[in-house]
Amino acid sequence: MKRSKFWLVVAIFSSAAGLLNAEKAENPFIWADVPDVAVIRVDDTYYMSSTTMHMSPGLPIMKSKDLVNWELLGYAYDTLADNEALRLETDKAAYGRGSWASSLRYHDGTFYVSTFSATSGRTHIFTTDDIEKCEWKEISFEPSLHDHSLVFDDDGKVYMLYGGGNLRLVELESDLSGIKDGGFNEVVIEHAEKVATNNAMLHAEGTQVLKKDGTYYVMNICWPQGGMRTQIVHRSDSIKGPYEGRMVLQDKGVAQGCLIDTPEGDWFAVLFQDNGAVGRSPWLVPVEWEDGWPVLGVEGKAPMVLDLEDSEMGFANLVTSDEFDRKSGAELPLAWQWNHNPVNDNWSIGERKGHLRLETVRVDADVLHARNILTQRTFGPISSAETKLDVSKMKDGDTAGLIALQRHFGYVSVRQEGGERSILMVRAQEDEPEVLASVPLEKKTVYFKIECDFRERTDKAYFYYSLNGKKWISIGEALQMRYTLPHFMGYRFGLFNWASQEAGGYVDFDYYRIGDELSEAM
Repeated sequence: MKRSKFWLVVAIFSSAAGLLNAEKAENPFIWADVPDVAVIRVDDTYYMSSTTMHMSPGLPIMKSKDLVNWELLGYAYDTLADNEALRLETDKAAYGRGSWASSLRYHDGTFYVSTFSATSGRTHIFTTDDIEKCEWKEISFEPSLHDHSLVFDDDGKVYMLYGGGNLRLVELESDLSGIKDGGFNEVVIEHAEKVATNNAMLHAEGTQVLKKDGTYYVMNICWPQGGMRTQIVHRSDSIKGPYEGRMVLQDKGVAQGCLIDTPEGDWFAVLFQDNGAVGRSPWLVPVEWEDGWPVLGVEGKAPMVLDLEDSEMGFANLVTSDEFDRKSGAELPLAWQWNHNPVNDNWSIGERKGHLRLETVRVDADVLHARNILTQRTFGPISSAETKLDVSKMKDGDTAGLIALQRHFGYVSVRQEGGERSILMVRAQEDEPEVLASVPLEKKTVYFKIECDFRERTDKAYFYYSLNGKKWISIGEALQMRYTLPHFMGYRFGLFNWASQEAGGYVDFDYYRIGDELSEAM
């Protein structure tokens, strides 16, 4: 699939720690939600896949020349499936589900990225001979193989190693169309977490397989009771086992990912860490090899500073400002993703020159079930999003604005009732949303801004409006952002418009601009 590479790179912050022109790279190397990382190297170029679950398009594919600075190439799919959960219908939703951890491979001139989904009930494999174009063909089959790793063995057979706790190896058909009848299908590692704990809160999962010097290495994580996410590894001379294992990292919760080498022969583990409300952020951990085992970290710790240069600014097109000044029918910049599957007949760019139009799709009970919320990642240490919208074509019962999106959300919006409009600040600090402030609006245009402070896990969001785009007025109260498992995703900025009485109203967004500073009032 082709998507436009149009972007305005105005993310004037370091991808690691907010320091411009840093001499050394720092962890996390992307201060944003980029979890479940899988990385391969082809010659001198690295490619990485990650998880965006219920977002569409999904399964992002990135590339890098230095393991630190990454460019988004595209996505493996536009929509994962078409069902009630992904359409947010009949009180269903795919929050926290969709597609999960992926496996990325390059074999005999073809790139493969595979994922699995309880929402579709299937295992999905995408293939291309040109990863830079990001035009993927799909193969899928039942069942959904949890946290699998795709393995092309030397004898020409293809396997997936998957599961939780007990890790099962299944042989696939040669065309990858499904599990092979009569093929190998056995548990090859029992209770994999036992090498780290006898009392696991989370059994071993997150499988990533590497073959090095004739030995198979299986990377997994587990979570001991009262402890933290922990990295373990098993090894064997045969993909079918027997395996021996050990714990290789237990520090700051940095774990789950893969091993990768550089063209110069250095090794790293690409892992991630729970990073508060911004989400799960990727880390690089140096690796040495001793007696055929990977030794992760520096004296057993995941270092904050790496012996890698980082002279680039920002992290390319993973986030972007957008003036919406393209021709009708033009595709969105890659940084944008829809919350669940979009309804393409109800949004447009260029129908009104220089604007994004969002038309209400149907009547909904709340914003979390609204179709066509257009989102981008928040980012650390500080991030903000600002927009201007024309609300003159709203209908009674419509609400449109800018949201900090997660289960415990907050938004600033315009609400129309009885032909009158008001600016509202709404916060769902607990399960039920509350209107914390309401201001009458007589103008047809209004400006909104949300600022997020992720420094030292502060995780606060602040809300503003303006009538002229110059003087910003704080509204409502701060949102204490919280990463929650039901949504299983870091906070996102989102543009939305939903109806509670009658569909068909619309609003026009003039622009979307990101920044990395808090207002002076803060």
